[in-house]
Amino acid sequence: MQPRTAIQFAAAPIIALFAASCGSPSEEPGARSEAGVTRVTWGKMPDGREVALFTLTNAKGLRARVTEYGAILVSMEVPDRDDKVADVTHGYDTLDGWLTNSSYFGATVGRFANRIAHGKFTLDGRTYQLATNNDPGGIPCHLHGGDTGFDKVLWSGTATADGVELTYRSKDGEEGYPGNLTVKVTYRLTAENELIWQAEATTDAPTIINLAHHSYWNLSGDPTVSINGHELMLAADHYLPTNAGLIPTGEIAQVAATPMDFTAATPIGTRVENDFEALKFGGGYDHAWVLRQSESPGLKLAARLKDPGSGRVMEIHTDQPAIQFYGGNFLDGSVAGKGGVKYPHRSALCLETENFPDAPNHPDFPSAVLRPGETYIHTMVHRFLAE
Repeated sequence: MQPRTAIQFAAAPIIALFAASCGSPSEEPGARSEAGVTRVTWGKMPDGREVALFTLTNAKGLRARVTEYGAILVSMEVPDRDDKVADVTHGYDTLDGWLTNSSYFGATVGRFANRIAHGKFTLDGRTYQLATNNDPGGIPCHLHGGDTGFDKVLWSGTATADGVELTYRSKDGEEGYPGNLTVKVTYRLTAENELIWQAEATTDAPTIINLAHHSYWNLSGDPTVSINGHELMLAADHYLPTNAGLIPTGEIAQVAATPMDFTAATPIGTRVENDFEALKFGGGYDHAWVLRQSESPGLKLAARLKDPGSGRVMEIHTDQPAIQFYGGNFLDGSVAGKGGVKYPHRSALCLETENFPDAPNHPDFPSAVLRPGETYIHTMVHRFLAE
């Protein structure tokens, strides 16, 4: 392990304070279409509630589909260097498929994304016990909001001029979290080929929060091809070492001279099998990188991903302090997704901007506490290019 390194985090806080005061379904009759956004009824929940699907398009050939179930990005269609358009995400064709989603494909995850050690945290002197729904290395933890996180609930969606706004109210005690949390997630598709995901939340009692977007990307457009050939750059000089349970140890380690160094664009598969403790614990890449901080608040470049074969490029910009890079290590061909394709090992990757994993249990990490009168804001911009 590298020794702990002092990091000065950006002045812009994770919680912004404000003054307290896929198939291609046919459109149903009367479906709204405004500025490239359409809405259709896609199916029903097991309890009979209807679920809508929104399609966002722009003039340059990009198309995103978003559903009210789980505030999920169902698909993202992007042109390559020859203007051939393909879906570059893993997922399912139908709502029934998405109801079986155990991999968090495309989802909005929370109330706390990533892991919390043993499902426990203490806030204002009180200890809370959450579900322990994951146990890498045989060490139990709370993952992505618990047994029924935000990815498994029905949100309420409304079309906007260039996207969709989804809202959900998480009640006090849901999955063990304190406070009634009011959440809004917005997806927008811009004329600049940017898919913008933004989350906002307020609470009526102190709670913790760390929302994240969890799409699985394969920029080749072929979901059977390994992402080991994708070239990745992460704007991070440090990462968070973990124990065998993938829980951060509290150290902030330098990436230099390790397989965790993506400061220059590097094929993902080049060092993934190296004899390195972090890679052994994760079965490959499954860690949080500490993003470089700037003096000015606002969005910063977090990652750049390129598939050399297709020329597709995705840049990610964010206002968060970390990005979790997960290399699809647990995909094993058992999940039948879009078109019946069984997604093989490392056939997609996730790049999740977020707060540090297990932040509530590490006083030196950026705070994940949200209090009444504050507004949590998390912005993540996916910019698509071809070269």
